[in-house]
Amino acid sequence: MTEHGPIIPDPGSKLTDFTVHQLTVFCTVAQHLSYTKAAEALYLSQPAVTQQVRTLERALGLRLFARRGRGIVLTPAGQELLRHAERLLALLADIAPVVHEIQTLSRGSVVIGASISAGTYVVPPLLGSFHARYPRLHVTLLVAHRRSIEEDLLAHRIDLGVIGFIEQRERFVVELLRSYELLMVAPPLHRLAGRSSIPLLDLQEETLLMRERESVTRLATELHFAQVGVPIPASLELGNIEATKEGVAAGLGIAVLPRESVALELASGDLVVLDVQGFPLQRQWYVVHVKGRRLSLAANALRQLLLQSRNSPQ
Repeated sequence: MTEHGPIIPDPGSKLTDFTVHQLTVFCTVAQHLSYTKAAEALYLSQPAVTQQVRTLERALGLRLFARRGRGIVLTPAGQELLRHAERLLALLADIAPVVHEIQTLSRGSVVIGASISAGTYVVPPLLGSFHARYPRLHVTLLVAHRRSIEEDLLAHRIDLGVIGFIEQRERFVVELLRSYELLMVAPPLHRLAGRSSIPLLDLQEETLLMRERESVTRLATELHFAQVGVPIPASLELGNIEATKEGVAAGLGIAVLPRESVALELASGDLVVLDVQGFPLQRQWYVVHVKGRRLSLAANALRQLLLQSRNSPQ
């Protein structure tokens, strides 16, 4: 075999069995056309440089340099590889600062899904804190019903979820975000306003404004009445929290809603809390992500901030 001929590759080697370091050494040797000068430029020994080039040649099955007089020159294969290697190393040099920005959370994105109540009243302020800490990270909040959040998590369309009830719990990592209360609210002039320890049976004459069927609030309300053995009063179904609050304020009936969703109305006196036996109902919101799926640095940073909010005043 001549010095211009092919090299038999190592058994089992593939065309990708080379390293960035080997390409860097190869390009440095090609620039100087000298193993000794390349070794000086790379702060390596000359035998180490020679060995890296030989290893690269065996991986590719190509002779990259040939002897000419007392020096070396690139073979045609070496010239072709040099053009591609220089472009590749230039791209890698461009990638380095991007990787640094990702590692330092100066670049990246995260998509979080939250159920209606949590996504409207709890998560946005926390995202404000996250943005203040990591202003260059892009965050998308998807507000939807809990089942949609679970489906989007499993399909990897979102990174994190904040929901109050998990059907496929065995498929998720579930961590407590915070507890919350479901209150029975009414207009301020309601006949039961101001009464203490109202029995559930006394609500039978009332109209209960119910959330949509996918709502955890509705599920918790129905479960509570069933556990006590009291029928649910005649009800109207309204499409969302805001419609339910407006319905209560307009005198259409009473409703069970998260405390966070009626905080302003309670403070202004537009709504009042009824002291019904068993209420407020205690519930929890959870931060969830798919088991076995490694979170990105940005997603994990958001997860940590959400969990740290458990120790903050609510």
